[in-house]
Amino acid sequence: MSSRATKNITLGVTDLSFHRVTASLVTHVLQDMDFNVQRVYAPHEENFSHLRQGKADLLSSAWLPSSHGIYKAQVEKQIAVTELGLHYAPYALWGVPSYIPKEAVSEISDLRKPDVIAKMRRDIQGINAGAGITRFSIQMMKEYKLSEAGYHFFPGTEQECFETFERAVANKQWVVVPLWKPQFLHHKYTVRELVEPKGLLGSVDRAVLLVRNDKKALFTSEQLARLDALHFSNSIVAELDYQVCREGKALDLVTKLWLREHNFL
Repeated sequence: MSSRATKNITLGVTDLSFHRVTASLVTHVLQDMDFNVQRVYAPHEENFSHLRQGKADLLSSAWLPSSHGIYKAQVEKQIAVTELGLHYAPYALWGVPSYIPKEAVSEISDLRKPDVIAKMRRDIQGINAGAGITRFSIQMMKEYKLSEAGYHFFPGTEQECFETFERAVANKQWVVVPLWKPQFLHHKYTVRELVEPKGLLGSVDRAVLLVRNDKKALFTSEQLARLDALHFSNSIVAELDYQVCREGKALDLVTKLWLREHNFL
């Protein structure tokens, strides 16, 4: 960070690993603009509440319109916000490991086949209750009558979700995972997405930086343009996420090196 930094700014971060990666990328750019950045971590809905209440000046990253649109609407009842950049193009999915034959399981309805039920792990481990994938998954359990077929969906931590999948893969167990892109599992494993024709998993979203309009005066027009030019991708975030979560590398070092290598700093 430059010694000239005089402006303090608070960045609200949804407390999941890939959101922390993207927020770290944004933080380095803000620091390069001479901001002193405080990152505040919170679950999905609480993060948006912080933005609404002024406890955060910016939020990284909002998934719009499907996953976080309802939370953004609550913020906008109190304060207008501006969307900046395109961090990646996220979407929710249900997937299975690639070793499960596609002819056996290719879409959600296949989970109800008797021969699939006999082999598939019945517990479906999700993440926290406020996540879009969790809301979508609960609806899918109802619409596809998966509970009646013997499946159980459990919200939990991201580590519970990811480690359940990794243990199953290590044992070549049949398992279904509620997931999304970007996420570090995709960097190592081939997770085959199941077809979901009812549209219950939402659309492909835009992951963007939100800034409260009453805080835009902190920035010059050039700085806002620079934040708006931050375009990454699902694969970039998944790779950086993997380096941090599974290779044990330091988050801010990983992201700073990537930004320097790609001429963002």
